[in-house]
Amino acid sequence: MTATTSAGTDEQLVQERIDALLAEHDPKGTDATTFLGAQYDAGLAWVHFPEGYGGLGLSPKLQKQINEQLSSAGAPSPYYRNPIGYGMAAPTIVTHGSEEQKQRYLRPLFTGEEIWCQLFSEPGAGSDVASLSSRAVRDGDEWVVNGQKVWTTLAHISRWGLLVARTDPQQPKHKGLTYFVVDMHAPGVEVKPLYQITGEAEFNEVFFTDVRIPDSERLGEVGDGWRVSLTTLMNERVAIGGSIAPRGSGPIAMAVDLWNKRDDKDPAVRDRLMALWIRAEINRLTNIRASQNRAKGTPGPEGSIGKLAFAELNKEIYELCVDLLGPEGMLYPGGYQRTRPEVAMDTRTPQKAFLRARANSIEGGTSEIMRNILGERVLGLPGDVRTDKDLPWIEVPRS
Repeated sequence: MTATTSAGTDEQLVQERIDALLAEHDPKGTDATTFLGAQYDAGLAWVHFPEGYGGLGLSPKLQKQINEQLSSAGAPSPYYRNPIGYGMAAPTIVTHGSEEQKQRYLRPLFTGEEIWCQLFSEPGAGSDVASLSSRAVRDGDEWVVNGQKVWTTLAHISRWGLLVARTDPQQPKHKGLTYFVVDMHAPGVEVKPLYQITGEAEFNEVFFTDVRIPDSERLGEVGDGWRVSLTTLMNERVAIGGSIAPRGSGPIAMAVDLWNKRDDKDPAVRDRLMALWIRAEINRLTNIRASQNRAKGTPGPEGSIGKLAFAELNKEIYELCVDLLGPEGMLYPGGYQRTRPEVAMDTRTPQKAFLRARANSIEGGTSEIMRNILGERVLGLPGDVRTDKDLPWIEVPRS
């Protein structure tokens, strides 16, 4: 049932909740965990989620009103603290999880007390996730998992993971998958760093050796893992490329700041900057329109538009930033240290942002896959030839 009050509209209800939250918990004097917990309890975490689970059952477009006002007041960002949990795990759990799972996971996920990771890609299954080979075999009320995952963001600090594994190799690749919540501290889970071009190991490879997962931690039905995965993937693309930042903020703000500090106001470089600023604003306005049109539920394929534009534009903007630095752009502030960070997508310096942006066109679905989705599912163009779609997975040749 839609939450309303005698005072009037949904917008008024949300505004009343925002005012009450800020009055009772000043962000400047409240620790992040306490503030985010209060935000969750007020139904302002994901406003379109059901009441009692961080939401008010209202239109998702009202989240923009919440985020803008809380950000202006100095409130902490749940996405910054727990990007996989906030943008991908929560929508999947609220859509496919049991009541016990919703009660157990959503609040500490939002507060950042429990970090989440996503265990989809494998060494032999990147863009074609459905071809994955990690196995989960039923053993009474548990599943025994063996296999390897790769490019797992923040696995080294995660408490829980979203895991897709093959439970029936006799079925075609999309039909033999099942989706689980896995305890990243369970016996048999091993996390190893993957050092990136930035010098950081934000990504990891994860090995599973006879890891036991209770059947109660399954999300969706046995064999329905691909459908559940689509909920995660669609929300991932919106989380990565569908955010609505204030005009002129984000990567383009870094480029403008570097331009303003530059003595040489080359008109050709100025034109390059303005062309990128216009594209950033077009992307921002497109994301606003998409959020206003979005209904409650899993986002549609249109989310691939924002993700594709975000990935390609970021690379070009940060290339300009390094160019604006001149010879200094060849240096790496702080030295090239091998570290394991506690945040994802750290872009605090232009040089680091330039290197990190290389991953934007790969993570969350490559730009090539995004173009395929847009061509087939939005524009209605003929799909790629898929000779293995109906074959049992066990009969599909693999390298």
